[in-house]
Amino acid sequence: MLPIRDSVVRHRFPVMVWTLIAVNVAVFVYELRLPPGRLDDFIDLFGVVPARFTHPRWAEAVGYPRSWSPLLTHMFLHGGWLHLIGNMWILKIFGDDVEDRMGPLRFLAFYLLVGGAAVGAELWFARDSALPMLGASGAIAGVMGAYSIMFPRAWVTVLVPIIIIPLVFDVPAVLFLGVWFLAQVFSATASLSAHAMAGGVAWWAHAGGFVAGVLLFKLFVRPERWRRSAPGYVAR
Repeated sequence: MLPIRDSVVRHRFPVMVWTLIAVNVAVFVYELRLPPGRLDDFIDLFGVVPARFTHPRWAEAVGYPRSWSPLLTHMFLHGGWLHLIGNMWILKIFGDDVEDRMGPLRFLAFYLLVGGAAVGAELWFARDSALPMLGASGAIAGVMGAYSIMFPRAWVTVLVPIIIIPLVFDVPAVLFLGVWFLAQVFSATASLSAHAMAGGVAWWAHAGGFVAGVLLFKLFVRPERWRRSAPGYVAR
């Protein structure tokens, strides 16, 4: 299911969401300009290779510099156009409403914090992996987790392609996000047999980011902008 829009009424322009989108696009354009060999080195250096942090002797032996910066920089790297567009689309749909209730700077702090929690989950469960982890999906999962609690009565319009006929309908946002979260947990659990990121997807980062968003969002919400009892929805 591809979400198209949601029913939450936004009152302010999402400055930080669009800033994050612009930064991610700019970094991706920079990636595209790199020769293949240099691109691999760039991703290896600024993405998160779990074993680099969990096995420091190995990391030193293969030449990784001692730096914690990839825990931040990996959130702004993407592996292809579909990866980038998918992440930025989800960030726009759910992030603008969360930012609206937090404010730009609080939203940025929240985004980076849940992104850090997401990579922490992946480091814990895929500690032996030598595959680079990159992308904003862990942080965006945290935004989705916050959204699921902040807007329990929201609806999401989704598109489901059936052969060549697109089916468009509305579903409760908590149902959409709940199914998404359970799918991440199931895939993450299945990936344990491989002791790595199954299929190149950091499932534990998605699940961990979502949980972090659920647990931490209240620290960043501005009470005067958010009341669970407030309408704030387009009628369905």
